[in-house]
Amino acid sequence: MFSGIVESVGRVVDIHRDRSNIDFTLECPFAGELKIDQSVAHNGVCLTVVRCDGKQYTVTAMKETLDRSNLSDWQLGTEVNLERSMKPDSLLDGHIVQGHVDQTGVCTNIEDADGSRYYTIEYDPSQGNITVEKGSVSVNGVSLTVCNSETGRFRVAIIPYTYEVTNFHALKVGDKVNLEFDIIGKYIQKIAKVYMENR
Repeated sequence: MFSGIVESVGRVVDIHRDRSNIDFTLECPFAGELKIDQSVAHNGVCLTVVRCDGKQYTVTAMKETLDRSNLSDWQLGTEVNLERSMKPDSLLDGHIVQGHVDQTGVCTNIEDADGSRYYTIEYDPSQGNITVEKGSVSVNGVSLTVCNSETGRFRVAIIPYTYEVTNFHALKVGDKVNLEFDIIGKYIQKIAKVYMENR
């Protein structure tokens, strides 16, 4: 379980393919504190640490994860938002993030907001995911508040601090992003759908 508050930005330093799996090795400031079997969110994707080596560690992504996220686009040097799992006594500064990406979206516009920035994200609404105005959404693992919610599209506002300490500073129009929609909203939507089908 995560909160969507990015702890650090890591960098991909090695990529190794093993049949349909990919092993990613990353460098980050807290790599030396990690242990094998520990869960870390990578651009919002929960991955298990399989190897530790000083300032570097390795995680494995299987085909299901690669198909559902932007991990298959990673290259050497790619910056990745990282968050270790929440402790039971932690303050929930963001929102409940499971680390299970629902689908990807595409950044279609970046606007200057007199110091901050607005990012427009578009996604395929046929998968049944929705946002609501002032609701929560995770974009590349960052807990954000939705503004200008529309079918298949929403905007988020990024303040200078978030821009600097996450990989939003590297995000460009046309880039693919990982989206995890609010878990409470997903349950309500599912209940409503089942109710309508059984009326």
